[in-house]
Amino acid sequence: VQLQASGGGLVQIGGSLRLSCAASSRIYSSAVMAWFRQAPGREREFVALTRWSRASTDYADSVKGRFTISRDTAENTVYLQMNSLKPEDTAVYYCARGIQWTRQSAEYNYWGQGTQVTVSS
Repeated sequence: VQLQASGGGLVQIGGSLRLSCAASSRIYSSAVMAWFRQAPGREREFVALTRWSRASTDYADSVKGRFTISRDTAENTVYLQMNSLKPEDTAVYYCARGIQWTRQSAEYNYWGQGTQVTVSS
């Protein structure tokens, strides 16, 4: 399975972006899809996750209420809608696939290549 992340870019404070993560093959119902991010000099951190078979979601406190993770099962794609962006949201965003309902990045065995999000004034 290959994951292709896209949709990053440069946005002003308070703006919005939608990231996409397209899978090269069918995502099975047991999968968990997640977004992580990594800012320069910092460890990769959890952002959001969803179960593929149903719309269960979990969010990091830092993005709760601003970001929304969703999936299109027909398109094998997971999205991350990001609103009210802040400078501290600047990072490379990665999508990942695993089977455990977890925020731990080590439990995810398939990763996209990352897409840069920069929030600037």
